[in-house]
Amino acid sequence: MTNKDKSTKKRKFDAIVIGSGISGGWAAKELSEKGLKTLVLERGPDVKHNIDYPTTAMMPWEFEHGLRLPLKEREENPIASKCYIFNEDAKHFVVKDKEHPYVQDKPFDWIRGYQVGGKSLLWARETQRWSQLDFDGPARDGFAVEWPVTYDEIAPWYSYVEKFAGITGNRDGLPQLPDGEFLPPFEQSCVEEYFDSFLQKNYQNRRAIIARKAHITEPQDIHLQQGRGKCMHRNLCQRGCPFGGYFSSNSSTIPWALNTGNCTLRPDSVVHSIIYDEKKGKATGVKVIDRISKEEIDFFADIIFVNAAAMNTTALLLNSKSSRFPNGIGNDNELMGKYIAFHNYRARVSGRYEGFLDKTTDGRRVGGSYMPRWRNLYEQETDFIRGYAAGFSTGRGESFSTDGVGEELKNNLFNRELGSWYVGSHMMGETIPKEKSQLTLDTSKTDEWGIPLIHFNLDYDDNDEKMVKDYIDNTVEMFEKAGFTDVRASDSKQAPGLDIHEMGGVRMGKDPKTSLLNKYNQLHECKNVFVTDGAMMTSTSTQNPSLTYMAFTARAVDYAISERNKGNL
Repeated sequence: MTNKDKSTKKRKFDAIVIGSGISGGWAAKELSEKGLKTLVLERGPDVKHNIDYPTTAMMPWEFEHGLRLPLKEREENPIASKCYIFNEDAKHFVVKDKEHPYVQDKPFDWIRGYQVGGKSLLWARETQRWSQLDFDGPARDGFAVEWPVTYDEIAPWYSYVEKFAGITGNRDGLPQLPDGEFLPPFEQSCVEEYFDSFLQKNYQNRRAIIARKAHITEPQDIHLQQGRGKCMHRNLCQRGCPFGGYFSSNSSTIPWALNTGNCTLRPDSVVHSIIYDEKKGKATGVKVIDRISKEEIDFFADIIFVNAAAMNTTALLLNSKSSRFPNGIGNDNELMGKYIAFHNYRARVSGRYEGFLDKTTDGRRVGGSYMPRWRNLYEQETDFIRGYAAGFSTGRGESFSTDGVGEELKNNLFNRELGSWYVGSHMMGETIPKEKSQLTLDTSKTDEWGIPLIHFNLDYDDNDEKMVKDYIDNTVEMFEKAGFTDVRASDSKQAPGLDIHEMGGVRMGKDPKTSLLNKYNQLHECKNVFVTDGAMMTSTSTQNPSLTYMAFTARAVDYAISERNKGNL
């Protein structure tokens, strides 16, 4: 065996996973656990659970700028600094604007996390299942293409990932939001309970339920096996949780994969493209550029899972060109990069409530309540299609006087009184995938690794504007009828992207002429390449998407291994 053959053998695996975020971590766990020698490639640096969380135990006064960012740093990062996560305690987990530029026709505020674990260190941990209503959306109104799967096909996989990840929630019995495998729920505040009761008495299909979150409220044996413990209600999740109380790749799936002895994790590995072998008629590996040394290295495998996050996954596939696939691997129909969608978070409504002044909250809670979609559920009742969900939160603030100096001021500061309850809601609207909503590669501009920059062309449409108005009108009406006062509504007009829920670009479907992936997340035209992150999404619905990525990933791995065992990959 030549030195070259020996080198190639060292770089040969059964499976390669590109990306280590929520879906990539699940792909790594499932492939490794089932016996495949698996290489996980992450473009950013390593972040080891409970080792590389530099701010997790810091007290507020230990931060030089009181958790805020200096003006100079905000000015250097006009996009990243729009995101609430980009503060002194978590900025090291957020991509800086100048380090990874991109091109925009219209404003698109792209928030990214390039490190082992990706944005699973930063996500809001909201985890709602889709229902059949959601999967039926495109077929019902004719926008986008039909989903190739049903809720009944995905439901067992939702259960599978929920048990491992640890999901807290209440069994609410709502057909538009199926119940899951829940750990005990967090408590609602008295005002949240009141508002839910009010909605049930006065409206159909409207609820304000306790949020379903990826937090461990009562550790099960499977969580203890992962080395994870109970959520301690610190509400400092974006720093990395030393207890593993919330689900992240870093605390859960990546260590689990590594502990099998079948997983190799290679951080600082920027994947340039997928290698396609024309004679074999399949992908054979990936080309990697070392983030630090810029060395080019090829790795090889029978199965490739692309989980680089929706926009990067789409760009990577577009950049994977060969004489067989001149427009990007699997892109015979030239739909790759099109039909991108996101969630609309623009509108908010706030108010105050003068009831329950004898009650308050104690300690911290990692989430509030959730209002599942209530518009266009069973019939088209509005002048827009699809619908929106909403968050709902409450609390009591303190008031105090800053008058005086010296001892008088000190006494005033210590003499605090609780004010009335505040209430607040934000919308999460479904946007419609459109052909003109797309990303392309800007071949005239490359990053420092020689990879073409992503070029975005995304915006809201008239359907989004109507949805914003409907949410505001509906929510203001509900708040006022519930007895809330000082009700105020706002539309931030924020650019797409700050929702951090970009989806599509490599959508699933039944027909290879109108979609890129089949029902098992395989590229129609390259069967050993699978996509199970947000790029796969045919539509967005209104739920937070991460739980759906996890379920589809576990299902796709199960299918891929079955096909490999049959000799089909």
